Amino acid sequence: MRFFPVWAIAWLVAVGAAVIIRPPLPVDETRYLAVAWEMWFRGDYLVPYLNGAPYHHKPPLLFWLMQAGWAVFGVNDWWPRLVAPLFALGALVLTGCLAKRLWPENIATARMAPTILVGAAFWSIFQTLTMFDMMLTTCALLAILGLVDASRSDSWRPWVYVALGIGIGVLAKGPAILLHILPVALSAPWWRQGLAQTTPTPPLSWKAWYGRLLLAVLAGAAIALCWAIPAGIRGGEEYRNMIFWGQSAGRIVESFDHARPFYWYALLLPPLLLPWLIWPRLWRDALARALPIDGAVRLLCAWIIPAFIVFSMISGKQLHYLLPEFPAFALLIARLSARDAALAGHKLDGVPAAVLFAVLGAAMLALPIVGDHIRAPDWFEHLHPYWGALMLAAAAIVFVFARRSAFAAGATMSLSMVFLVATVHLVADKALTVAYDLRPIAKALKTYEDQGYALANAGTYHGQYQFLGRLKTPLTETGLDQADTDAFVAAHPDGVLVTYYDLERLPDFPADAEPLGEFRFRDYKVVLWRAGLLLKYPTLADRT
Repeated sequence: MRFFPVWAIAWLVAVGAAVIIRPPLPVDETRYLAVAWEMWFRGDYLVPYLNGAPYHHKPPLLFWLMQAGWAVFGVNDWWPRLVAPLFALGALVLTGCLAKRLWPENIATARMAPTILVGAAFWSIFQTLTMFDMMLTTCALLAILGLVDASRSDSWRPWVYVALGIGIGVLAKGPAILLHILPVALSAPWWRQGLAQTTPTPPLSWKAWYGRLLLAVLAGAAIALCWAIPAGIRGGEEYRNMIFWGQSAGRIVESFDHARPFYWYALLLPPLLLPWLIWPRLWRDALARALPIDGAVRLLCAWIIPAFIVFSMISGKQLHYLLPEFPAFALLIARLSARDAALAGHKLDGVPAAVLFAVLGAAMLALPIVGDHIRAPDWFEHLHPYWGALMLAAAAIVFVFARRSAFAAGATMSLSMVFLVATVHLVADKALTVAYDLRPIAKALKTYEDQGYALANAGTYHGQYQFLGRLKTPLTETGLDQADTDAFVAAHPDGVLVTYYDLERLPDFPADAEPLGEFRFRDYKVVLWRAGLLLKYPTLADRT
């Protein structure tokens, strides 16, 4: 375990199960794959494109890294789905490094922190997804590591890490990176006092500190502008306005639309931190011996609290907005549990987590019974509930090992959580394929594209078929504007139209209207038609 630690095994199990079993999920994962693919075949690595139009919603770093892997391995399906998980692995490494910086005298905390992080329920799930927030988290960790080192040294080198964290973070997900870094940087006079020092440190001028912070922010901005300025010039006025305004202040203003209440994060955060919040040893240690509010704990508070307040005040909330704060939560939990990490715990320490995993396993095994008594979707019958037995075994193991040392308990619960993620994928293997696998549709569209037919999609198109079918021509959106629909049908009566119908409200198709193909997506029937049929049956493509 010294050379391949528990947290690395946990990462490998969760990510391996997701990449091998689960298809790319629409609409987010398939959309990001489509953007990278369109940049690739266009040979344009400056401006992201989606369905033939500049894509201004996200910066290009994720798409660049996907294409970098294709340049090495060739175009494939597996590499782009590993990019974000590899950043998650990097974040686990940096979390351990940060623990060593914050508590150099307590190596147990550094050993446990990545294990705690990878075992948190939300992290275990999210590390398998092709999203931008794991990149943002890694960049935040890099910058905060630089701030800790800068507080102990008069060298400029740590500020290079801060600038890189900011610059790469902006390229990963925009200026949101500053919300996770600046509160820590600005509050340095508060947390530096009481931070453990391994060697004598020179006096620190706070005037110089804030001056260097400003330079680091400007250097990070310069890194991002090296892409944004030429991209804005090439992408045109609308694209330029969106990447310089719409991705920062404009999006923040719009997020105050009525969405979710301010207490939403407070309600959902505890379940996301399972199983650690139901670990008796953690609460027993916390109540028996209060955690010293040293400089490291103050830094973590400056990391968590401002971000939590800001995101709670903004109405437009998503769970992954707080993902960059999860390493801070893991560090706090590791610090609490690692003070006597080698000592055995109480004999009942494994009961709550064992009950949790046993209940989830029993629920999986009971899926066929549940399906007989509820109005379940069609894909429900494709579940494989017998895999739930794995969670019953995990519950028994947790019950035994969670009573031992903090190391053994932490490793057991983390591995059980990622095995839960893997088990869910095994249970839903066939169901995910039936409900979410768009590859058969995409391959059919590719066949028609190769034959020279124009393609169209009934309704808003999110690029979900572009990468999966390796399509190189945009799909026209029909049904949104009647003039555009009429123009497409008139120009391409032999074109192929993708339509969607609710399985529970399927219309009676005209007897002389022969589909080009019929498929399944979630609770929809997807049908391919000749576009010219709309001349005879104008409502044929209407969604039901």
